[in-house]
Amino acid sequence: MADTGQRAGSVGEVFLAFLKLGLTSFGGPIAHLGFFQTVFVQERKWLDSQAYAELVALCQFLPGPASSQVGFAIGLHRAGLGGALAAWLAFTAPSAIIMIAFGAGFAALDLADYGGIIHGLKVAAVAVVAWALWGMARGLTPDLKRLLIAVVALTLALLIPTAAGQISAIVAGALLAPWLVPQPDTPGGSGLRVPVSRFIAVLAATLFAALLVGLPLAAALTDATGVGVADSMFRAGALVFGGGHVVLPLLHAETVATGMVGADEFLAGYGLAQALPGPLFAFGGLLGTSAGGMAMGLLAIVAIFLPGCLLVLAVLPFWKQVRENPRVRRHLGGVNAAVVGILAAAFYDPVITAGILHWQDVLLALAVFAALATGRIPVWLLVPLAAVAGLLLY
Repeated sequence: MADTGQRAGSVGEVFLAFLKLGLTSFGGPIAHLGFFQTVFVQERKWLDSQAYAELVALCQFLPGPASSQVGFAIGLHRAGLGGALAAWLAFTAPSAIIMIAFGAGFAALDLADYGGIIHGLKVAAVAVVAWALWGMARGLTPDLKRLLIAVVALTLALLIPTAAGQISAIVAGALLAPWLVPQPDTPGGSGLRVPVSRFIAVLAATLFAALLVGLPLAAALTDATGVGVADSMFRAGALVFGGGHVVLPLLHAETVATGMVGADEFLAGYGLAQALPGPLFAFGGLLGTSAGGMAMGLLAIVAIFLPGCLLVLAVLPFWKQVRENPRVRRHLGGVNAAVVGILAAAFYDPVITAGILHWQDVLLALAVFAALATGRIPVWLLVPLAAVAGLLLY
């Protein structure tokens, strides 16, 4: 039963909720944020829309896989550190297991044989993201002035289709806030629980910095495969903003360019990763396995996600005190409006550009969107239904 989101939950319920999403969340990081909005804000009501919007905005600032970081933070909010780990493990495990198995040679898929299913999943992602974007826009851009901030952010994100464009959009939203965002009447909180001490936050920040500096030094002093894999994956997870497809050039440079894996393996694994639910960062598991076996695959999974999780732990305990400042809250209103524009840009490219190719796609996307609007069919069921529709149509 849904609750107010103010009480703590159990690690088990967090694990099961995210495992269902790990098995069904196709479409990449922007679609994942849509799934999280639907499941944890609208259906389960673990946190309110304001708290969720703040998490999305905050994780856009941090390097790492943004959707996985949001999921990690939701698990932390719901059930403490155990819930955070359960959320990450459950959401990541399905795709990570397949990636590691593929890297070990246990899976050999010709993705062309599943083109209809994959395209149906992409169309479903269009509807899911559209529904999430609509919900966030109603709450975060309720007037023309904040809608203008979203349009500015959308323009920047489209003109500069990189992490730099997203960061520029967020900065623009914060800078425009004093003129376009009304002064908040009360300093009330968003209801986000952060059951982590500042000591843990400082420890997480220290560990992040130590690994970012120490792993390259260790890799330079030894030829051990494990150290090389950990160094490459940790650096990829620590230096890329937004996650998802943005990490691919850096992963290519860290693995193919260095001879760790072959170009054909990289491209085949990337194609498989796009067809799987869950985070695209799980692709690191295939690369690690190709470099040194299944143990290296597991190490790669941990190393590529670890920096993003450490940064969430380092920042969130200080977030409540920062956001209660009225001036900060006004700037945050501008940032939240900018996030709507960033998501709108990502909705256009790559979600719409990859999912809407024929007139039938428009009808299927509208059908899924209408089903989401009624609330009678859960998202986890709509996704496989869209996959079946794609198989029948193509």
